[in-house]
Amino acid sequence: MNKTIVFLCLSVLIGCKGKVVQEVQTVLVRKGTFSEEVTEQGTVRAVNSISITAPNISYRYGNLKITSIVSDGKEVEKGDTVIVFDPSDLKKAIITSQQQLEIANAEFEKLKATQQSEIEDLESDLESSRISQEISKINLDQELYEPEVTKKELHLKLETANIALERAKEQIENKKKIQQEDIFQKTLSIKQLTTALDDANNTAKNLFVISPSPGIAILKDNFYTGQKWQAGDQPYSGSILIELPDLSEMMAETKINEVDIAKISLGLRVELKPDAYSDTTYSGKVMTIANLAQNKDSKSKIKVFPVQIKIEGKSGNLLPGLTVSCKIVINELQGVLYIPLESIFKDQANEYVYVKTGSGFKRKDVKIGSANSDFAIVTEGLTENEELALTNPFLNKEEEKPKPGTKTNMK
Repeated sequence: MNKTIVFLCLSVLIGCKGKVVQEVQTVLVRKGTFSEEVTEQGTVRAVNSISITAPNISYRYGNLKITSIVSDGKEVEKGDTVIVFDPSDLKKAIITSQQQLEIANAEFEKLKATQQSEIEDLESDLESSRISQEISKINLDQELYEPEVTKKELHLKLETANIALERAKEQIENKKKIQQEDIFQKTLSIKQLTTALDDANNTAKNLFVISPSPGIAILKDNFYTGQKWQAGDQPYSGSILIELPDLSEMMAETKINEVDIAKISLGLRVELKPDAYSDTTYSGKVMTIANLAQNKDSKSKIKVFPVQIKIEGKSGNLLPGLTVSCKIVINELQGVLYIPLESIFKDQANEYVYVKTGSGFKRKDVKIGSANSDFAIVTEGLTENEELALTNPFLNKEEEKPKPGTKTNMK
């Protein structure tokens, strides 16, 4: 019996009201400081960064080939090995250079021994010529009373001995000059081979690339594959493989639409919120603004201007590559009325709001000024602390209104 009475009462109440009225969320009109701002997504970067490149090696040692590389984002210390290149071709070159240098040194020692023997033979000939000359002089001195023919013959022998002696001296001098040139050429060859071996050994050391400072290793993209550098890739000498950012100074890079770029100036205050830490806010200032526009992407005709923002302070959470929301504060207006964007409605002619009254809600036309991503300034139509609906309170009623041309029962 009691259940029947309750059911009848509810039926009467529902029948009288037509439907249950839904609760409408409201907000107050505020008066205070309004920030005119531009908000874009950006990426965290280090202000200063060290580039680790592929070593410069001679074509004689073949192509560079990565055998191991540090993991992307890994923290490294100064002196840690971050890249190792395949040393097999270089080892072959080192062995070949060592063999050539050993052969050259052996030939050099043999050359010096041969030259020493040649000089000794020539000096022996010189000594024989000198002795022959002395004998000729003695014979000539002893034949004072000999016939003229005999004297003349002795004079000729002495002249022949003198010529032989001078020729022996010249041969020694000429041989020494030739030997000096041979020594110079062989020494030069040895120096070249030594330099080549030293270069190969130094290059071998360069195949083990170490970190010049502590930091987080950020791998760059391989131009040909579009992927991060990895084992098996063959970079050219001088290619940038790893960026080692200095985490003590960080910045954010963002791109501002050409429509808004005129509003941006150096030194403007910026609020930054990392997507990964949305409850944390960082402060910054506009550091640089690009002079030239670029396409937003390869498939878009929209022009944007790169802007760099210096992030103030330090934080271990701000790592290179993080996505951040960059809210650039262009202007701050004091003592203005502002309302949430959700409370503003539009039709073809006007902008309006729903103001809460004692009996419900009333539509009211307003004039809107500057807006940011959350709020808009109200220039006319509202006063401070008026209560506004965040959704259309008459939405259900408007849905129930008869369409034009529909017949209704008139009482």
